This record gives sequence, structure tokens and C-alpha cells, in this order.
Amino acid sequence: MQEELEGLPKKAQEKHSANKKFFSKLKKRPPKNLDYIMLELHEEEFQRTDCLDCANCCKTTGPLFTNADIERIAKHFRLKPSQFISEFLRVDEENDYVLQQVPCTFLDADNYCSIYDVRPKACREFPHTDRKKFHQISNLTLKNVAICPAAFNIVEEMKKKIKL
Repeated sequence: MQEELEGLPKKAQEKHSANKKFFSKLKKRPPKNLDYIMLELHEEEFQRTDCLDCANCCKTTGPLFTNADIERIAKHFRLKPSQFISEFLRVDEENDYVLQQVPCTFLDADNYCSIYDVRPKACREFPHTDRKKFHQISNLTLKNVAICPAAFNIVEEMKKKIKL
């Protein structure tokens, strides 16, 4: 897995312009059944992929924390939301709450998340390949294929399945 992760950014970069072109066409003319296709591709990929073997998302990027996430996780730690924020989060350039550092503070040595049951919405939904109106998040997907091997594989399968 480590070898695959090390080669992923290069593979994603090699496919970037083709992917960008594909997503541009997809945005203009999304197939009516796109959400169903994406759900199917997502489910098939995650039958083969175990995130615990990888956890690259947790090691290299941090999620956005919504107010609901902050409330829920602070309650889990028996902290006030303001205490949770000052201990773990910072405000980024887009005025969003994000982790103070990566890898994620809550990731343990075995790639398990210590707050899995109360994790942020962004973590629960990552890599967002089964999201409704998938064609609207192409910029996010272009970034995620360089982070997540499963997202990379899903996009490659998607390009084979959807002829534009």
C-alpha cells in the first residue's frame, strides 16, 4: 500500500488534464443516472478497498469542521466547544475550522480513528464519490484522486463507463 500511495500523486498528475476535460463535459451534460452509476462504482470499489490499510486522507489532509461537528465532538470529550476549538482547531484562509496540524490528531498508529463514532461529516463522506449531484463537486474530486487510491480507481472506472 505504501508504494501505491507514493506513486498516487504522480499518477493523478498524469491523468489530471484528461480528468479535468472529462469533468468539464460531465458538468455540461451529466447523465440522468449519474448518481446511480457513482453509487454503484463507489460500492464496488469499497468492497475491494479497506481504508484502514491506507488512511492517507487522515495523514495528509484535514477535514472541515462544521459547528455541528464541533458541538458533537466537544460533547464526546466533555469539553465546551470553545475549549475543543482552542485545543484542536484553527481557522483557515477561507474562514473554516480545520485541524491545527496533520496527520490528524485523532488517528492512531493502526490507522484507527479515536473519534470514529463522532467524526466530522467531511470524514464520514470522504472521498465523496457516492454523493448526490456528483457532477457539482468535480474540483474536489480532482484533488481527492491524488489523495485517495479508491477515488482514483472510481474516477478511472467512471471514465470507462460514462461516454461523453
